[in-house]
Amino acid sequence: MTEPAASPPGRVAFLGPEGTFTEMALLTQPDLAEAELVAISSIADVLFATRDGEVDMGFVAIENSIEGSVNVTIDTLAFDLDLRIEREVVINVEMNLLARPGVELDQIERVVSIPVASAQCRTFLHDRLPGVTMIAANSTAEAAKIVAESEDRDLASISTALAAKMYDLDVLVGDIEDHPENQTRFVAVTRDGIPAPTGHDKTSIVVFQRTDRPGSLLGILQEFAARAINLTKLESRPTKKGLGDYCFVIDLDGHIADEVVADCLRNLHAELGSIKFLGSYPAAGEHGEVRRREMEVKWHAADAWIAALRAQILRQ
Repeated sequence: MTEPAASPPGRVAFLGPEGTFTEMALLTQPDLAEAELVAISSIADVLFATRDGEVDMGFVAIENSIEGSVNVTIDTLAFDLDLRIEREVVINVEMNLLARPGVELDQIERVVSIPVASAQCRTFLHDRLPGVTMIAANSTAEAAKIVAESEDRDLASISTALAAKMYDLDVLVGDIEDHPENQTRFVAVTRDGIPAPTGHDKTSIVVFQRTDRPGSLLGILQEFAARAINLTKLESRPTKKGLGDYCFVIDLDGHIADEVVADCLRNLHAELGSIKFLGSYPAAGEHGEVRRREMEVKWHAADAWIAALRAQILRQ
């Protein structure tokens, strides 16, 4: 087993402007940091630019540990576009309240940010800024830019420490997220291609039921349980076809190259519903690289064992 051997992308789009959490996550990837980075104003536009070939890769948020799925990402990948997840990146997320230099907390009457970020700070906003007016922006960095370009001293933004430096703003209060364990998961998507298995992988699919009948979800889950495949995410999403019509977004441990995963997806596709394959890719995690190296050593040892046994087969 080897790491994916793909050439570095030439152009990578991300949710901009500069200074977003998305950019911070992207810059943790050495190969992507060397690419030409293209800031785009919305998640959907990042994904469509990837589909249309304007960039080689798109990089977007897909899930937050407090707020759950980023619906625009999930729905665009599930229903609108045929893109493949090439990797996932998970970072710790620290929310900060930013304002123009010299502004005090008791002056703030309006706060601007992307709604998914504001939602991660409900307790702080309720306790420290009761009655504050919330204003929606396309990203945390855009929110910081709006504050920096405004002369209003009652305006603040929920954004990144990086954006504070970029737009010359003060951090009025740091770490304002409701839970200190706050993390966001990002994915890099491309038009085609599947990274080679590494031994510590994840596969993402969407399962569309053919019929709405009792036990249909149980039937889907039994396919994974029978093969001891661990599910790391199971979410129902409306298919946009009518009330009560749902599909299931599923993340599972393993790679499409693994026979047990391939057999499971084959059965699901044939018996229970149609499958949209979103990708197989290296799983993120603190111990991911160590696990991949361990699996590579074990795989080579197992391959040598099989080769030694086959060498003993008597020839006719």
